[in-house]
Order: sequence, then C-alpha cells, then structure tokens
Amino acid sequence: MALSSSTALLRLLRSSSSSIAQLRWPISSDRRSFSFLSDDDTSTNNLPPLTTPKLFVSGLSRLTTDEKLKEAFSPYGQLLEAKVITDRASGRSKGFGFVRYATIEEADKARHGMNAKFLDGWVIFVDPAKPREQKPPPAPQSEPPESGFRTNKTIGWCG
Repeated sequence: MALSSSTALLRLLRSSSSSIAQLRWPISSDRRSFSFLSDDDTSTNNLPPLTTPKLFVSGLSRLTTDEKLKEAFSPYGQLLEAKVITDRASGRSKGFGFVRYATIEEADKARHGMNAKFLDGWVIFVDPAKPREQKPPPAPQSEPPESGFRTNKTIGWCG
C-alpha cells in the first residue's frame, strides 16, 4: 500500500529527532482563504503605494467570470468595475482581469487582502494596473505594381 507524500513526510518528521521536526508549517488552515503565512508578513508590507484605484488581477482560472471576480473583491470596498478579459474566438478567460474601486484606499485594502489568495482553485496575484501603452500607427500599404503581377509570399512548393 502506497503512502501519500504528505503522510510519509509527517511520519518522517515525527520520527526524526533533528531540528526539522520543530519546523512550523507556513500555511493557513482556513479553506476559504488559503494562503502562506510569514512571521513578519513582509510579503505585503513592502508593496509600493498605489497611484490608481484600478488593479490588475493575474492567475485567474479559466472558469472565473466577471460575477465571481466581483463577489471575491466586493468585501474590500465599493467596486466600480470587475472585468475578466476573455478570448474573442472562444469566449474563455485569458487568465487575468481588472477591478476598479471608488478610492485608492479601498484598492489598497483589496490588494493586501487578496494578493496570493485562492480564487476558483487558483492562486491569484493583485498588482496595480499600468496605463495602456500607445500602439504605433500601422505602416501604410504599398501600392501594387502597375504591371498586374503580384509577388507570391509563400515559401516552398505548395500543392
């Protein structure tokens, strides 16, 4: 009969008289907000201050919807928008989204409260949203030659 890896590890730790047996597991046991714990909680204290009430949420499950995202982030303040970015062709989540709060303070509470938490079985990460970068204008199309011949852009033998 095979033992699971966690059972085998626990047996090893109980039987060991080394300092490994005195280690504390750095994991919260609350199933609704499963997260890693640290003694001084430096993972959230060293985050830079927010300059915008809009947050970028990455690591979302493909099954996460706008409603689930709004429900998860609503306890931290007045949500103005919760949007999961979806693929145009399939309609499925791309794995990230955005939430916008009424104030920067509410967004900061949400960032500290939801960063590295589980949502729909996936660990999500919450960061400040960056403004969109302007795309360069498309290059103008060249005029086709007057002779009526076109250049074939395929490479190799077709057919």
